[in-house]
Amino acid sequence: MGRKWANIEKKKGAADKLRGQIYTKILFEVQKAVKSGGDDASTNFLLRIALEKCKKNNVPKDNIDRAIKKGLGGDDDGFEEVTYEGYGLDGVAIFVETSTNNTTRTVANVRSYFNKAGGSLGTTGTLQFIFTRKAVFEVPQGDLDEDEFTLEMIDCGAEEIELEDGIFEVSGPMEVFGSISKKLEEMKLEPEEAGLQQIPTTFKEISDESYLSNMKLIEKLEADDDVVTVYHNIQFSEHFNDL
Repeated sequence: MGRKWANIEKKKGAADKLRGQIYTKILFEVQKAVKSGGDDASTNFLLRIALEKCKKNNVPKDNIDRAIKKGLGGDDDGFEEVTYEGYGLDGVAIFVETSTNNTTRTVANVRSYFNKAGGSLGTTGTLQFIFTRKAVFEVPQGDLDEDEFTLEMIDCGAEEIELEDGIFEVSGPMEVFGSISKKLEEMKLEPEEAGLQQIPTTFKEISDESYLSNMKLIEKLEADDDVVTVYHNIQFSEHFNDL
């Protein structure tokens, strides 16, 4: 077939795999939203957000329908949510969320990634003082007045409201997720992201070499089919962009 065709096939395969991973993560959000709030998007705030992501990423309707069915309790394929906590090179804290139907396979893969990167996989609770679960929303600014919107969010219990590149990032204790969601609905605002995330309470300053090594580990984890989200506590530095 020739080298050129082989390269095209390799690139296409990589693109297809990436697309599949994106689908998996978005459909997981659909399934979780349905499980917690039902399959009616008109009343399920999180489902509306997840379905909008599906639309933006051209997720096939059949895939969406299957995810909704799983969320309702049908077509149970044995998947469960499992988290893993560990340390990368130089003590960088890494929190991994997975959805798997084979925990033996998943833990073996995750441990292998950590070990090869010079890190170590810990036990549940290892990072309980480094990460805290918070409600996080990303809301396009549009015509919103920054001061007025900030006050509205503070009234709902938000602790931090930052505006960057036309997007408000709103965060607060996980307990205020419902009140912020309700307020955004009342304001007829559709966030680009909404959910509970593991947010670092302390950050780790590391060298350029350590940064590159830890990012390779994080990329390996994110590329795994069972992994949904990876969080870390690396203290970002502008010059990392040049590495």
